[in-house]
Amino acid sequence: MAADAAARPSVKGFYEARSGSIQYVVADPVTRRCAIIDPVLDFDEKSGSIETRQAELILDHVKRNELTVEWILDTHPHADHFSAAAYLKEMTRAPTGIGCEVVRVQNLWKGIYNWPELATDGSQWDHLFADGEQFSLGSLEGRVIYSPGHTLASITYVIGDAAFVHDTIFMPDSGTARADFPGGDARQLWRSINTILALPDETRIFTGHDYRPNGREPRWESTVYEEKSRNSHVVGMTEEAFVALREARDRTLPMPKLILHALQVNICGGRLPEPEANGARYLKFPLNALKGAAWG
Repeated sequence: MAADAAARPSVKGFYEARSGSIQYVVADPVTRRCAIIDPVLDFDEKSGSIETRQAELILDHVKRNELTVEWILDTHPHADHFSAAAYLKEMTRAPTGIGCEVVRVQNLWKGIYNWPELATDGSQWDHLFADGEQFSLGSLEGRVIYSPGHTLASITYVIGDAAFVHDTIFMPDSGTARADFPGGDARQLWRSINTILALPDETRIFTGHDYRPNGREPRWESTVYEEKSRNSHVVGMTEEAFVALREARDRTLPMPKLILHALQVNICGGRLPEPEANGARYLKFPLNALKGAAWG
């Protein structure tokens, strides 16, 4: 897509330090219509407390800049934080969206959670995006690229000259995302990354996480050119070399501490479990369901 001013959305990133996640408000400067991408619902696993601090920061930005929320979008069901999509829909009445392959993730985790009543048709979202599907954000054109590897359902949103690439590729000094979650695949991830890097060199890349290597300040914006020329998981790599590197690195990583908390919320579009008879909500944990225990 052209990188002229008419196709250049304004992008505001919100860094969530607990999980290293970046949430985005991407807006059309002409119509002031915006999309919220990958919003975080605050959760403290030690106390079981839920808060909406991150979501309120987003809503304050929307109000202060007189924006109208047209979409609330997730790139995939997240494993390290809860999605605030359901809460933000309640606050804004904007429709929610995710990739259509989320049904495969739902079916996978339905078995892991032994959750027979879980609907696995994606009906928890207002819209399921297909690969190549086009959509509008005000006067801006958007489209979807199916980007599996990190998860079965991962998609990239390309809006004007901006690509929101979630957990595929990180900043050039951080490499790429892991591919060892249930349904993940390093070979698919390599191919997804190369599809993204086939976009024009000037395309702005907005990542889903930043883990601040060497303690630097958080960063989340690069370009296709910068990634192709400086990312150590890309430069000079073949598919086989990348798969070997990625799989070796993933074997050293523990599971995210919130994966079993988060997936049962996020495969329901960010909806929390329904209250039980005493008015409280409860999460369910399968024991010994995942590999990657980190002892000590």
